[in-house]
Amino acid sequence: MSIHPQNYDSDVINRVRDILLARKQTVAVAESVTSGHLQAAFSLADNALQLYQGGITAYNIGQKTRHLHIEPVHALSCDCVSEIVSAQMAKEVTSLFASDWGIGVTGYAAVVPEKSINKLFAYYSFNFRGKEVAAKKISVENNSPLEVQLFYTRHILSSFLEILKNHQ
Repeated sequence: MSIHPQNYDSDVINRVRDILLARKQTVAVAESVTSGHLQAAFSLADNALQLYQGGITAYNIGQKTRHLHIEPVHALSCDCVSEIVSAQMAKEVTSLFASDWGIGVTGYAAVVPEKSINKLFAYYSFNFRGKEVAAKKISVENNSPLEVQLFYTRHILSSFLEILKNHQ
């Protein structure tokens, strides 16, 4: 499977776009486990330049602490996969890209038996102007890493739409 627009729900993306444009708000993304899929999805929105500020994929602790100021002691204790890390990522990306909204996501797209990671999960967080709005954990059945990344991406986009609908 290759990366194509049909891998993302364009209806959800454009509904997010409509809300953000109506409110004159922007979004930026800090991702790890989704490895750029959220960035690709937002870039596919009609008039993306008016709402999408950009994103960063920070895949390891070195890059997360350097660019997103993730607290290293906690990050080392959990392999950079926790609700705290996703919340820090979401908060820092709003500052890094001067956006209203920040989305942070970190987790596992493949099992890592040597670290006793046998179930796949991710944490994601939404931040609005420096304040956490929501943080959640999602689990998924073992599948190819690409399918897992796309599942997380679709789920996070749908969750973001629900957050936007309920956030004034």
